[in-house]
Amino acid sequence: MREPIEFTASLADRLPASGVVAECLRLQQSVRPRSRIGRFVGSNPLRGEARSWFTGALGELEVAQCLAVLGAEWRVMHSVPVGEAGSDIDHVVIGPGGVFTINTKAHRGARVWVGARRLLVNGQKTDHLRNAQHEARRASRLLTAAVGEPVTARALVVVVGARSITIKQQPEHVKVLGATRLARWLKKQRRVLEPHVVERLAAAASAPALWSSAAPPAMPDFSAFDELRSEVSRAALVRALWAFGFVGAIVAALFIPWFA
Repeated sequence: MREPIEFTASLADRLPASGVVAECLRLQQSVRPRSRIGRFVGSNPLRGEARSWFTGALGELEVAQCLAVLGAEWRVMHSVPVGEAGSDIDHVVIGPGGVFTINTKAHRGARVWVGARRLLVNGQKTDHLRNAQHEARRASRLLTAAVGEPVTARALVVVVGARSITIKQQPEHVKVLGATRLARWLKKQRRVLEPHVVERLAAAASAPALWSSAAPPAMPDFSAFDELRSEVSRAALVRALWAFGFVGAIVAALFIPWFA
């Protein structure tokens, strides 16, 4: 292989979910603060599109935690900016088992069904397989150009939080699995890359200019996201307490007269 292209910046230091966290915070900026009554009853501080981006961020952070246990033989990059439209690849993983692009999908409480050509969420068609395959093809093409020899990236769709995942048939070009199986599955892959090849591919993949001619987006304010996350959790707890109190009041109204 040729020496990888030299760049001054590195995507290896980019934090997980940077892209979705940034978009979540941007959308949330336009949301009016909750009223005193809203806080008292535990209304959700997230509004509109910010909710889906918030859920997506939590999913990518969870997958990043799963990837963190891979060990020293593996290299992982998160939220890799690609193209000029502000999109990114959730995770790029390079190790003994090869090169992988991961498209994280958070479907809390949903039923996921996977067939040879489609992935359904609660019976609804999705573009998950097509998008994941597109990411892998792009990574393959760019890394091949960077190192001067063929590189094949494998596409993964990693599902987070689903109630069930039914695999009728694995798609030919995309592997679908739950987040809890991810690290174990990667470690079980047959060795196809030697350590020095992993390092050279990782050096190429960590260069922002490999993926996009635009400068990498600035890192979002993760402390603000942590505050938002805490606020969402507190609101959910308040709603749960209100629901518990409501049920308790009904039970009391039904049964106390019998003992009066």
